[in-house]
Amino acid sequence: MTTYYVYLLRSVKDGRFYTGYTANLRNRLAQHNGGRVRSTKRRRPLELVYWESFETRAEVMRREKKLKAFGRAQKEKLIERFK
Repeated sequence: MTTYYVYLLRSVKDGRFYTGYTANLRNRLAQHNGGRVRSTKRRRPLELVYWESFETRAEVMRREKKLKAFGRAQKEKLIERFK
């Protein structure tokens, strides 16, 4: 059974957030920080600041869509509760 993860990354360079999902969180973070993801390549380094796990791809995609709609303040609040 595959576990899916929705995650938030924060750019150390400019403080901006990136939201995504994956089945391999460690590998995906390495791809982002290795410059292999076009949308985050110029914002490296990136730090993982939040994640959640889900059993199905449909669930993780729904959650990703909701998180992408969050404003900066909502994302900051979510991260604070996660710590």
